[in-house]
Amino acid sequence: MLKKIGITALAAAFAVFVFRMSLTAKDQKNDLFKQIELFSDALAVIQTDYVDDVKPKDLIYGALKGMLASLDPHSQFMDPDTYNELKVDTEGKFGGLGIEITIKDGLLTVVTPIEDSPAWKAGIKANDRIVKINNELTRDITLTDAVKKLRGKAGAPVTVTVLRDSEKKLIEFKIVRAIIKIQDIKNVRILEDGIGYVRLVEFRENTAPDLAAALEKLQKIGMTSLIIDLRNNPGGLLDTAVQVAEHFIEKNKLIVSTKGRKPAQNMEFAASDDRPLLDIPLVILINEGSASGSEIVAAALQDYRRAIIVGTKSFGKGSVQTIVPLADGSALRLTTSKYFTPLGSMIHGKGVMPDIVVEEEAAGQQEEAAEKDNAQDVFDKIEQKGREEQPAEGKESPDFYKSDAQLLRAVDILKAVKIFKKAK
Repeated sequence: MLKKIGITALAAAFAVFVFRMSLTAKDQKNDLFKQIELFSDALAVIQTDYVDDVKPKDLIYGALKGMLASLDPHSQFMDPDTYNELKVDTEGKFGGLGIEITIKDGLLTVVTPIEDSPAWKAGIKANDRIVKINNELTRDITLTDAVKKLRGKAGAPVTVTVLRDSEKKLIEFKIVRAIIKIQDIKNVRILEDGIGYVRLVEFRENTAPDLAAALEKLQKIGMTSLIIDLRNNPGGLLDTAVQVAEHFIEKNKLIVSTKGRKPAQNMEFAASDDRPLLDIPLVILINEGSASGSEIVAAALQDYRRAIIVGTKSFGKGSVQTIVPLADGSALRLTTSKYFTPLGSMIHGKGVMPDIVVEEEAAGQQEEAAEKDNAQDVFDKIEQKGREEQPAEGKESPDFYKSDAQLLRAVDILKAVKIFKKAK
């Protein structure tokens, strides 16, 4: 009898729960209808009373751009032209400056310059705030509009004015656009004492097999330890990042997970390599230009204590964007989930902190940059004081590793590991 009463009470409680949930869903639907009605009313007023005649399509496109931009810096509405540009971008060859950009703290910000691109050679750096493009302020600019302004025909110049926090000044760059060809892997070699070195520039379709070939080459010429350089690597394909990490992680171990609102967006990616390299000491180099896929690799190897992470804190871009094509050839780029490390840490907005911090610049310069202005302050100062002329000097990456403080520290760490192993 008691058992029967308990089951009845449980069923009743469940019925109340379902009823409440149905009421909540109904309330949400009614609220949505009210807001759509508000939007429709505003649209009607604009069409009848606005000073100029505006096409309905332009109004809807404008509303969609604003709606997606209000969500987060990485979600955006793409008109057909912009969507087609994205398709060109994924092919790894396009005309432009060679920089990855985002909106950070309300400012158009460089994630990283692509190595050997016009922006890289001109001296653009990660975290430079782009405040003007061709002498026009970038206040409230969207990523879509910024990309359109920065890209163009190869050979055509564009003037970019940046605020560099570490130097507390505006710097103007006149950069000639070029066809950007992305080479995933560079500079495969033995540095010294059996220490191999591989620089990964970006994660694209061929990166994983190219890395496997590079590792095989290094093993044949006597590699006993390895440095993987992910500095200024903006990421790329999620699957490729997983394939890169699994070269060094035991099979079936979790590399990264994604979590969103829908169960279908909750995914886990585990290592599947049958012959990972588990016995060679490994150092991963990162900096503030390391983002997305490079953060996934660094975080996974750090969580499993498989590698020593050296450099500076990474960028902190750990969200997943899904492309949703629409009927007229436009598309939504929508943030649908976020990345989490094997130990459950969120990457987005936090980045990966190195095990050993090695700054790229002198400590004094870093301290001067501690106080940052918000977006409004930046543009107010520009408008009040005018542009400060600062000619940019060309910059080339060092060819000799001993002039690279972070890379040299990585070499020293691997030498110390080797000495320790011998003593043990």
